[in-house]
Amino acid sequence: MPVAVEFDRPQNRRVVGNIYKGRVQNVLPGMQAAFVDVGLERNAFLFVDDARPGALDADDAEDDPGEDAAPPTARPKAGISSLVHPGEELLVQIVKEPSGSKGARVTRALSLPGRFLVWAPGGDHVGVSRRITDPAERERLRAVAARLREPGTALIVRTAAEGAGEADLESDHRLLAASWQEILRRARTATAPAVVYRDLDVVQRALRDHLADGASVVVDRAEEVAGLRALVAATAPHASVQVDAAPAADVRRGLFAARGVDAAVERALGRRVALPSGAYLVIDQTEALTAVDVNTGRFVGGAGSASLADTFLAANLEAAAEIGRQLRLRDIGGIIVVDFIDMDLPEHRRRVLDALEAACRPDRARPQILGITQLGLVEMTRKKTRQNLRELLTRPCATCEGRGRVPSEESVSRQVRREIRAALRDAPPAEAALVEVNPAIASLLIGAGGQELPALEHDTGRTVFVRGAVDCPLDGMRVRSVGTRRDVEAASRPVREGQVLDLQVEEPHATSRQDGIARLQGYVVDIEGAAARVGQRVRVEITKASRTYARARMI
Repeated sequence: MPVAVEFDRPQNRRVVGNIYKGRVQNVLPGMQAAFVDVGLERNAFLFVDDARPGALDADDAEDDPGEDAAPPTARPKAGISSLVHPGEELLVQIVKEPSGSKGARVTRALSLPGRFLVWAPGGDHVGVSRRITDPAERERLRAVAARLREPGTALIVRTAAEGAGEADLESDHRLLAASWQEILRRARTATAPAVVYRDLDVVQRALRDHLADGASVVVDRAEEVAGLRALVAATAPHASVQVDAAPAADVRRGLFAARGVDAAVERALGRRVALPSGAYLVIDQTEALTAVDVNTGRFVGGAGSASLADTFLAANLEAAAEIGRQLRLRDIGGIIVVDFIDMDLPEHRRRVLDALEAACRPDRARPQILGITQLGLVEMTRKKTRQNLRELLTRPCATCEGRGRVPSEESVSRQVRREIRAALRDAPPAEAALVEVNPAIASLLIGAGGQELPALEHDTGRTVFVRGAVDCPLDGMRVRSVGTRRDVEAASRPVREGQVLDLQVEEPHATSRQDGIARLQGYVVDIEGAAARVGQRVRVEITKASRTYARARMI
């Protein structure tokens, strides 16, 4: 069953499909491209192949030209400088969302998708989606579209039109024609840069693109039901579609949570995807490509697996079906490399490739499977028009910068030590200083018995007290106070003599085997006789508090 998830947020609303009256800012002959101001944060990118007005090519158009259609096949022979000029105003449509530091990609080959048809001004042909394979149905739809097509306009029949009546296509055509006239009216009066057409919001797009006879739609806002029913009546008057408000219990819990959507999205953000057999996928996304690794995991073969090769084949077939689903669910685009479990038999390779192609067939982004390389890797591509699920719902880690790994505590402690030296060199002259760091770094900076502090004090020319602070990031550091040694030392100790605390014994003492070690914000507390209580919380009284550690007894 096809799977997809789309998000539309006010602060990050999708712009693919929108049409703008833009102004050319500059033309770059060396790149055969131009940058167009359409009113977004960054100028849009107009490539030379997209710079000539015209309709989508009928042979390349698919279900949703805003996302899936290829640029016109009639490529302009002239350079970009002869097609657009700085300061020129023109209508452009976004075909690829802004991503990272890149602006949106735009085209002058405009298109308006309806439920059954795509209206493409500037063309003169009729096209039929290649996914409609019955020759008789293709000819019927082509004949209907040819009667409806207006001069100077191309019409492309979408996959959803298969089996639709002529009245449905006529109704869709009227809506598209009215939308185009409204765009022209706005374009005449708008001052560039300005949006003259916005594609439907996520709910309306779902109804337009996924509406099927007998479908059921559930929304968590009862006030939207009437409007959605009216939209269904306008776009699919002959379809039997049920639109209802969600039950009150689902609304209270949250519709996505109640229907399992939240849990599915959470799983889709993880690297590892478990398969029912016990095998699993590991999906690693980078800026350049996505790598998918197939592993047998706990799968040892089913009843029909007569050999190791059969076991590998069964795992790969299961993985191929899930890979097609994950590509759609995560909306992964660009270059994709799949490392299936080794297959020596050509027949097994063919079956896995066939299974992968079948899994990708419902995907409207048209994945292209290029075959198996000499290293046994499957190469494929998938069209990318917007941010994928990971880019939309997550951000790079501030500590690891998106690498997925962070420096070890030892590496961070060396960096923090350098930062302390620099900070104290610039601090006001004083006898001592109190520095706060993450507790995991504090113990390394202090060292066993304070053995690491003398070198730091020699470099800074003052007595240094280090205190752990749980709110300090792993690689963070702050100078809390400077002053006399007595005042700073008093402020630095997290405990005082006679204080009673509940502490967890973390490990046995390195040299005094009967004692246990606890830590409080990186400050070591030596607990007498607590070696047998490792992992437990004990109540202690502080008997001695020094600069780098304290002693305590259990009570």
